[in-house]
Amino acid sequence: MEVPVAITVGIVFGSGLYLVMQRNLMRFVFGLILMSGSVNVALFVSGRLTRAVAPLVAEGAYVPPEGAANALPQALILTAIVIGFGLTVFALVLLLRTYERLGTVKTNEMLERLHDPRPVPNASDRDADGEAIP
Repeated sequence: MEVPVAITVGIVFGSGLYLVMQRNLMRFVFGLILMSGSVNVALFVSGRLTRAVAPLVAEGAYVPPEGAANALPQALILTAIVIGFGLTVFALVLLLRTYERLGTVKTNEMLERLHDPRPVPNASDRDADGEAIP
C-alpha cells in the first residue's frame, strides 16, 4: 500500500514544484498548496498505513502493540496543516495586495512596472466607470 501512495506523493510534489517555478504568482501559490499537501501525505505514510491493530497502549504496557500505526506523524500532520493554512492565507493576501498595487501577477510585468518612473494607478484611483482619475 505504501508504494502507490509514495508514487502519488512524488507526482503531486513534482507538479507543485513545476508550478512554483512558473513566472506567475497565482501558480506559485497553487504549487505551494500542492507541495504542502504531498508532504503531509508523506508524513502520514511514514507512520504506517494499517487498520489491523488500534494504536492503544494496554494497561500495564509501555508501548503500543506490534503492528500498530505510529500516532506521532499524525500529530505532526495536524500541526503542519494549520501552519500550511496560515502560510497559504498569507500568500494569497500578499498576492491580492500585489495585484491591487501593480495590476498583474506575472513577475516579468511586475519588474517592468516597479522600474517604470510613472506612478502606478491604484484600484482606488478609478471612478465609477473604471476609468483612471488623473
